[in-house]
Amino acid sequence: MDERPNSDVFVPTTLEDFQALLDNEIALSVTPTLGELSADNYYLTADFWKQTIIPKEHNAYIWAEKVFEGESTVEDWNAPYKQVLYANVILDGLKKVPVTSGNLQQWNNMKGSALFIRAYAFYNLAQVFALPYNATTAGNDLGIPLKLTPNVDEVVHRSKLDETYAQILADLLEAKDLLPAEVSYAYRNRPNKPAAFAQLARVYVSMRLYDKAGAYADSCLHLKDTLMDYNNFKDLFTLRPFDKYNPETLYQTKFIETGVLKAGSLTRGCFVDTILYRSYSPNDLRRSLFYQGNSFYANMKGGYTGTLLFFTGLATDEMYLVRAECRARAGDMEGAQKDLNYLLQRRYQTGTFIPYTTSTPNLQDTILNERRKEMPFRGVRWTDIRRLNMEDPNITPMRILDGLPYTLPVNSPKYALPIPPDAMSTGHYIQNER
Repeated sequence: MDERPNSDVFVPTTLEDFQALLDNEIALSVTPTLGELSADNYYLTADFWKQTIIPKEHNAYIWAEKVFEGESTVEDWNAPYKQVLYANVILDGLKKVPVTSGNLQQWNNMKGSALFIRAYAFYNLAQVFALPYNATTAGNDLGIPLKLTPNVDEVVHRSKLDETYAQILADLLEAKDLLPAEVSYAYRNRPNKPAAFAQLARVYVSMRLYDKAGAYADSCLHLKDTLMDYNNFKDLFTLRPFDKYNPETLYQTKFIETGVLKAGSLTRGCFVDTILYRSYSPNDLRRSLFYQGNSFYANMKGGYTGTLLFFTGLATDEMYLVRAECRARAGDMEGAQKDLNYLLQRRYQTGTFIPYTTSTPNLQDTILNERRKEMPFRGVRWTDIRRLNMEDPNITPMRILDGLPYTLPVNSPKYALPIPPDAMSTGHYIQNER
């Protein structure tokens, strides 16, 4: 937010104008990449790491102390705050639009959409630029700047982490009561009630408040529970197996393009983690739909965007896994295995999947493993490492380059990426410890 936006950003005054802003997919449908770049779903060859990618990718890959060498403007920070600006412009503008019986539904939809988008952006920023939520320390840990007005001259300092999450939840809780229950087939980047429930579930999972996460996943699935059967795909090996408008998608976003995570880049020096790839059964259709290559050099083919770009949005498959995990944590093993089996029967070749039972040992761990296999490169792995290490600290990402190991210790302060230089120079924020 180092540059003053063009004045035409503030022109919208009608509900139709606000809808046009909300439909700006280029601005509103992207999410930060730094978390995924720091996670353990992939590895880089030494030559690709040294010679091809830009500094932030090079440094994030090894969890370096300094990430943004020579870079001032960083889209991982600026793009979400641009989304916050759009949302605040709409929320401020709505105060000047009288509510009538004729426009009430549209007015509510605009407000709910703006609140959802602001919460979505704040959440994505918090996963990258703040430490994971810990109820014991959240009152002291630093969160993110909570920009709540369109005034570009307003000075906003970093909030505490509990304030950050309180704002995210407040926006979503208000949005869910304003948004329509239907998911638009043609406009998957338009917020809706099932997506609001799904995002609430995602937020509560990151906070490790599993009773609430499970309840909102359940609310989402009561409105939208469609799952694709992967046996119905005619060509498992095409580069774009999924349709942009596939029936599981609730809200469509994708990673900001980078040298590592842009279309087609995973064929050049960037490969899927071998342990992850080998965890798929030969009868698991996800292995063919998600990847191309072999167990040593597999590439991700893309996602639910209908292109080779990586999907980071909300979908029903995630909600089945959230509800299954939360049920298992609550001791409802029957409900947990029911959700897990319902999903996996549609992921395995017909007749080959052996259902899990309530007596399956370590069912919760099985659900977490399936969560990783179901949603690779969808922007959730970094959050999962952060929150799971606060419960059972056994995930230590490692890179090996030219024979040298690099590790990210459990609960390291490096689980919060540094605030970019341009933001530091204009906001004078307290920088994250590295």
